[in-house]
Amino acid sequence: MAKALFGHVVAPRDLRIAEEIASLRSRVARLESENATLRAERDAVIARELLSMAGADAEPALAR
Repeated sequence: MAKALFGHVVAPRDLRIAEEIASLRSRVARLESENATLRAERDAVIARELLSMAGADAEPALAR
């Protein structure tokens, strides 16, 4: 019975690996969030630049 119970106990090495995986998943989530924020900021800058180049009397391309 002791051998059966031992199989259900997590080894310290496995705990370290699980902690590292959780840490890496958290880091990936933070980096994905930062990436989405930077992409949104970049898109906003590009949109402002395009609008400034178009001028005040610009029409949509399919208006005519």
